[in-house]
Amino acid sequence: MQKGIIGRKIGMTQIFDEAGRVIPVTVVEAGPCVVVQKKTVENDGYDAVQLGFGDIRAKRVNKPLQGHFKKADVAFKRTLKEFRFDDCSALDVKGIVKADIFAVGDIVDVSGTSKGKGYAGTIKRYNGRRLKESHGSGPVHRHAGSMGACSSPSRIYKGKKMPGHMGAEKVTIQNLEVVKVDAENNLIAIKGAVPGPKNGTVTIVDCVKKA
Repeated sequence: MQKGIIGRKIGMTQIFDEAGRVIPVTVVEAGPCVVVQKKTVENDGYDAVQLGFGDIRAKRVNKPLQGHFKKADVAFKRTLKEFRFDDCSALDVKGIVKADIFAVGDIVDVSGTSKGKGYAGTIKRYNGRRLKESHGSGPVHRHAGSMGACSSPSRIYKGKKMPGHMGAEKVTIQNLEVVKVDAENNLIAIKGAVPGPKNGTVTIVDCVKKA
């Protein structure tokens, strides 16, 4: 059965395996999540479940979403994510998904939103090289350089590495290993680093390990 859950990144630490080796891990508070909506091939054209994570006050939920939660007869949730599974028969509306759906040794994909770094130039954004700061470079030693190809085509080519907003984008890291599951506290320790800042929302789904 395919598995998926929404969680909150708590931070990084390290644990020791049976051989005494240090394993750097990211601790994620995974769930509990509630099934808010279930989609079927007959009604929606595909099978999927929508999970909700993290309680929120009613005053912070708009009217359409309040009706969505009331229809499912579940508490208001801060985060909603849809998971497309081949078989959703084991999940029903109001069902609870907890961290214990994962086990030690599972290989997962983790998605999150990276840290926003604001407006950045080409050197910081794309690891570009600056000009020498001795003679002749003037005040442009951190500029991007030539922009276009003169009068033809009289425009900047699509994909040119330009200054702009950096970070705050969806990032997915694949083939991470679950090294510890604390079912009582809904905590999952995942080997390595997962995307996003501390207390950021992440999505964990199981995957087939790729070569």
